[in-house]
Amino acid sequence: MCVYVNLMTTDYYEEIKNIINRLEDIHKSVDALKKDEIKILSKPLPSPDTAVLMGFPGSGLVGSIALQYMVDQLEFELIGTMTSKFFPPLAMMNKGVINDPVRIYAKNDIAAIVAEIPIHPMICYEVSNGIMDWLSPFKPKEVVTIAGIITNEPEKRVFGVATTPQALQRIQDLTLILPIGSISGIASSILTECKIRGIPAYGLLGETVNAPDPRSSAVTIDVLNKMYNLNLDTQPLLEQAVEIEQSMQRVAQEVQSAEQAPKKDLPMYG
Repeated sequence: MCVYVNLMTTDYYEEIKNIINRLEDIHKSVDALKKDEIKILSKPLPSPDTAVLMGFPGSGLVGSIALQYMVDQLEFELIGTMTSKFFPPLAMMNKGVINDPVRIYAKNDIAAIVAEIPIHPMICYEVSNGIMDWLSPFKPKEVVTIAGIITNEPEKRVFGVATTPQALQRIQDLTLILPIGSISGIASSILTECKIRGIPAYGLLGETVNAPDPRSSAVTIDVLNKMYNLNLDTQPLLEQAVEIEQSMQRVAQEVQSAEQAPKKDLPMYG
């Protein structure tokens, strides 16, 4: 009887051990799948004190326009790209050449993540978490997300938020601090991830309309100029804003004319 119990006990523990091994294999497989969800191929950031600026398409395309203008004018180096199964099947091109949907640039102690594809609200957590998992080991000095905020005012102001009261002091004289409210989209997810991980982070929200808005991007660049001594001239952006506004005005006039034009009776056949 005693031998029988010992044999059953041995078999039992062997079976438990096999189950644990299988669960570990499954866990490793799941982890591997998660790592494959966001693929970042990049050189390391320039230094541990690097400030990382991020701009994803949103209201007015404020962040995307501002940061692409910055990296072009200041000749940042393209150091990496990011892709994901979560991204929409959309390829952007410039003069017939395909662009990576999300690009990583760097120069001196500043890095920039510039995106040209929208991030659906349902995947904001996965994308922001993937970015911060890659970014955290480099110990960045701070993170800045640039986005747009739609208002009914004609002004082009920049509103600011930060992850801590201490961080807020850095931008309180450069922006209008939002007293209360909420932020949505990928910018909010990135700010939340930074707060959880203890990385100082800021949100610069340019006042905009729901159309490409270089003028709003220009005023956010003015804030970046003061934060990082960029000395970046925004006049070309303002000239581009005038062209876009004139184009939008012509379209609006054409639409209005079409709506006011007398409708012709259709011929009847029978």
